[in-house]
Amino acid sequence: MFKKILVPTDASEYSRRALKVALEMARSVQAEVVLLHVSYTPQAYWGYTISYGITVTQEQLDQNGELALEATLTGIDSEQVVIHKRVESGHPVTMIVDQIKKDNIDLVVMGSHGYGAIAGSVLGSVSQRVLQRASCPVLIIK
Repeated sequence: MFKKILVPTDASEYSRRALKVALEMARSVQAEVVLLHVSYTPQAYWGYTISYGITVTQEQLDQNGELALEATLTGIDSEQVVIHKRVESGHPVTMIVDQIKKDNIDLVVMGSHGYGAIAGSVLGSVSQRVLQRASCPVLIIK
């Protein structure tokens, strides 16, 4: 049924909960897990940092992405599951939807900060937008 499960992470406790659920599911159906962190491109940060004279390189963003993957995995039992780690750059929703197509993902399991429909639309809920655009089932973990 599910052969590849995508777990987007921002290294939050919500993402860690989603990973735990995904790993349980993966063990039960012998699926692989793709753990994905999306870093905004330097251009996305540029608007925030130009006034401070700070520059953020793509290499720094990629290093932070690797750290986010490791932080998400820390202390979680991932035995008996093949995990593919990915760090991508761009807008999170776009990159998650692209990853679904690129890796032939069967299920997305992601955490939600639980803002709700109104606050989520204002704050830019990634999980809600992925739910709307994904071509496969999406499981939201609160």
